[in-house]
Amino acid sequence: MEREEAFEIILDAIAKIQRDVSLMLGAKAVEAEKVKSWVMNHIHEGTYATHADRMAACLQAHELQVEVIDGLTKMWNGLSRNLRAVLNPEPEEDSGVMSFGGDFGAGEQDG
Repeated sequence: MEREEAFEIILDAIAKIQRDVSLMLGAKAVEAEKVKSWVMNHIHEGTYATHADRMAACLQAHELQVEVIDGLTKMWNGLSRNLRAVLNPEPEEDSGVMSFGGDFGAGEQDG
């Protein structure tokens, strides 16, 4: 398999992942709207004895949403690193060493 074919397969896979993630985000947006409606209809001053109890219930209801956003952020960071590697690969002689500390292609050698 040619290198260009491999890159094309990788880019196609990334595009499919992005499409799937967009579908998941759409479903999560619907779910977040339902949570918002539930909170607006069920959480009010008379529901809980103290403001702290009311806040705890709201935070618990939104905890899953925060976890989803955190997971998506981590996933996108990983995908962007992979995409950066495909679009701007390191020179062939450095292929055995992987840099984790910054942008790919940064710190080019003079020579």
